[in-house]
Amino acid sequence: MNAAPPESPRNEPETEPDGLAAFKQVFRRHAAGVVAITARAPDGRPVGFTATSLASLAAVPPLATFNMARVASAWPAIENTDYVLIQTLGARNRGLADKLSGDHDERFVGDHWSPGPHGLPMLNGVTAWMLGHIIERHHVAANAVIVVQIEAGGVGEPDEALLYHERTYRTPGDVL
Repeated sequence: MNAAPPESPRNEPETEPDGLAAFKQVFRRHAAGVVAITARAPDGRPVGFTATSLASLAAVPPLATFNMARVASAWPAIENTDYVLIQTLGARNRGLADKLSGDHDERFVGDHWSPGPHGLPMLNGVTAWMLGHIIERHHVAANAVIVVQIEAGGVGEPDEALLYHERTYRTPGDVL
C-alpha cells in the first residue's frame, strides 16, 4: 500500500516534487554550524557570505570544502581569487551572520571587520578562523564545491556555537 504524500511541517500538502520536498524537509532538520567566508573581489572590494556547508576533507594535508551558488553575489570573487578566510561564528556573532546574509552592498559597511592575512576581510570577535588557499573549484549544476588547503588559523574567545536549524539561528542544547 502506498503512503499518502508527506505534509509540510505546517500541515500544508506538498506541491513540490517529492525529491525537492524531502530535501528541504531533511535539511531544515539538520543542524549545521554557521561560518562566514570572506574574500576580495577582483576590484579589491571586500566580499563575504554565510555558509553552513563547511566540511573537513582531510587532515593531511589540511583540506576543507564549502559550497556556494554560482549566481551568488560573492561568486565572481571566489572564482577569481586564490585565498579566502573561513571564520566560525558563535552566538555573540548573530548580528554578523545577519549582516553577511543580507544586502551584499551593506555587508562591509561599518567597523565590524579589518584587513587580515592577504588583506582579506577579518571579522571582529569570531570564535576561530582559517586562511584557505583555493586549490579546486568543482562546478555542479548551478553551484560549486570549493576545496581549500588551510595555511594558517587561530582561535578567538570561546562562545556557544551558532547553529542554523529549522530556518533559524540557535545555540546547542543540553549535553547528552
